Amino acid sequence: MAQQPIASPSRASRRLWLLGTLAALTVGAVHAQTPPPAPIPKTVKMLIPFPPGGSTDLLGRAVAARLATQLGITVVVENRGGAAGSVGAGEFARMPADGSVLMMGHIGTLAINPSIYPKLPYDPIKSFAPVALVARVPNVLVVNEKFPAKNFKEFIAQAKAQPGRLNYSSGGNGSAAHITMEFLKQEAGIFMPHIPYRGAGPAISDVLGGQVETIFTGSPALIAHIRSGRLRALAVSSEKRMAQLPDVPTVAESGYRGFEADQWYGVVAPAGTPPAVVAFYNAEINKGLNSPEMERALATEGAIPTPTTPQAFGALIAKEIPRWAKVIKTGNVKAD
Repeated sequence: MAQQPIASPSRASRRLWLLGTLAALTVGAVHAQTPPPAPIPKTVKMLIPFPPGGSTDLLGRAVAARLATQLGITVVVENRGGAAGSVGAGEFARMPADGSVLMMGHIGTLAINPSIYPKLPYDPIKSFAPVALVARVPNVLVVNEKFPAKNFKEFIAQAKAQPGRLNYSSGGNGSAAHITMEFLKQEAGIFMPHIPYRGAGPAISDVLGGQVETIFTGSPALIAHIRSGRLRALAVSSEKRMAQLPDVPTVAESGYRGFEADQWYGVVAPAGTPPAVVAFYNAEINKGLNSPEMERALATEGAIPTPTTPQAFGALIAKEIPRWAKVIKTGNVKAD
């Protein structure tokens, strides 16, 4: 489990380093203007419960870079992947509640996993203190460039006309992409077999190669392929159209009113972390999210900054757990 100080970009990929650098440019290496409620450790750990390179890792590193710069401290990024984030999150739940550790949570870790894993090593409500909602990432429904359907309505019509003929991929059973497509299937009344892969990369590769018809996953991994013309975007999961894909309609405006299935990401602390410390970190993270530089950096990945209060973030988690539990139960979704 390699620990990576955020100040050492040579240890991260160029893409991750660039985003972290952009996130840190605006304020210089200065301390926060508002004194912390208690001494903040000179070294803080940001735990990412997924392997390096994914969206959770990307956003976690961006927030870590920003906090390091604003507070004049070292933020060490540590990746602990396994079981869709459950392994790292379970370990994090047992860490000190003193402001020295933070974790970048995800819709899967905080809202989907409770209905997927019967023996989850943490409780998303009781084990964590919500700190700050960071960003939403719309999912995009895409098909291979040679796929006959040219738009979302034609796609749904073809799926209904050929039940079971079209299939879809995801980064694994219980992944956000899997649950998003299950939600669409239930709303549209279509049947499509699921083909799980070990990660979004190979799942997308087989759509590019034509072995699988479609995938409905996070925009960061798809935008380059959409712009190159190799994948055709049919719809997005957000309430509003994406600025990066202004010509692609939402599922809601395409006949399924109220449909929304974005992925979301946010920072949590171990349960018992003093409220004043939580409020302090919330203010600092929101300060970074409100900067033009951070907004532009996240926008390159299709992420939408969503600063809010710890209470509002906690309410989102509590609301999302039963919402996705219903989809998971109806779709009979099981872990690998």
